[in-house]
Amino acid sequence: MNTIQVIAVENLPLIKKGDNLGQLIVETAKKQNTPIQEKDVIVVTHVAVSKAEGNIINLDQVTPSERAKEIAEKINKDPAMVEVILQETKDIIRIGQNSIITETKSGVICANAGVDRSNVSGDRNVVPLPKNPNASAQNIRQEIKRLTGANVAVIVSDTHGRPFRMGEINVTVGVAGIKPIRDRRGEKDLFGYVLRIKQTAIADELSSAAELVIGQANEGIPAAIIRGYKYQTAENASATELTRPKEKDLFR
Repeated sequence: MNTIQVIAVENLPLIKKGDNLGQLIVETAKKQNTPIQEKDVIVVTHVAVSKAEGNIINLDQVTPSERAKEIAEKINKDPAMVEVILQETKDIIRIGQNSIITETKSGVICANAGVDRSNVSGDRNVVPLPKNPNASAQNIRQEIKRLTGANVAVIVSDTHGRPFRMGEINVTVGVAGIKPIRDRRGEKDLFGYVLRIKQTAIADELSSAAELVIGQANEGIPAAIIRGYKYQTAENASATELTRPKEKDLFR
């Protein structure tokens, strides 16, 4: 029987700068009698990771550029917030009614460069994505291995909207220890047809599964353990593998 468990890591403390996320997850998982095991997948929200890394910005300390002011007026957004978005952005793809679709400096395509206002104290504080989400995931993975001896995969997740679907889902912005895409090209289906384009965004599917127990509004559960999924390991994986190349993107 193929069974996959999604386990919330509950009762983690509110994350603050300097916290050792790997250690906190290991200790909390052990306390709730679900200790980390070999081949587990650990999904952690980007907000928790950025907080631990001290990547929090107070908008009152941001001086908007003229470009930020112009864009802010068009989309009815705080100029300081737009300035933070621009500082995190490599390329602006589209400007909408209330958001800016960007490619971040780390290669993630998302709204507002992933800058988040939820689950952070202070009305004027915002949380950008980690500076290097893949490195962040790798650091957590290595700490878990040091403490438990278990080889695990780690995913840093964020909540994204989708162009043609209502509602948001969790997707992957950083990975370590897992190949984010399962390439099924060359396999045969039930009737012998050879698959030619089938590639599954495994890391995104795992991120979305984790959100079922993490919850966007619950700061007390910023991490989850996925157990029982047989994934392909990869030592040098990157979440940018999930970004469609510009020449194949029909919407840029």
